[in-house]
Amino acid sequence: MSFLRNATSLVIALAATVLLAGGVHATEVSMADGSVNFSTPDNWLGIMETQGDPEAKVFQVPDPSPTGKNSLARVTVTVKLVNDVNSFNQYKSEATAKAMALPGYKVAALPPGPNSNIYIAQENATEFSYTEHYWFKNGHAIQLRCVRPSQTQAGAAWKAEFDKGCEAIAAQLK
Repeated sequence: MSFLRNATSLVIALAATVLLAGGVHATEVSMADGSVNFSTPDNWLGIMETQGDPEAKVFQVPDPSPTGKNSLARVTVTVKLVNDVNSFNQYKSEATAKAMALPGYKVAALPPGPNSNIYIAQENATEFSYTEHYWFKNGHAIQLRCVRPSQTQAGAAWKAEFDKGCEAIAAQLK
């Protein structure tokens, strides 16, 4: 009887631990000396960051399918000091010009709003879908760039989850 009671207590304790751990779904990120803050899903891996101006953080969004071994799905947030709206517009124009120079660049859809771009381009003979958003906040130009393979063996659910994560960051950066 004691064994059953101990086993039951252990199962309850493990279940509570799993439930509590399951409640933590995000990694907090702070940039530009704390003036830009957002959170990412825990399964996104921080793979690169730069300090200074501009400051950038790059996150890999793991694609569990064989596609993920050859193509890197990623989200980048870049923050640059700018003096005014004209400097912001220049930053955005330069970034857009770089995008347009990518091999196979083609506008994919109507942008979801002002200061946004949706397009496809080629990387190493693989077609990628890009979504970019730009904001001018607190003297900073902020760029959110979400890049995933247009086709993945992970399927539509993975693509939808990637896009949902990207839009969740966009909502925090507005």
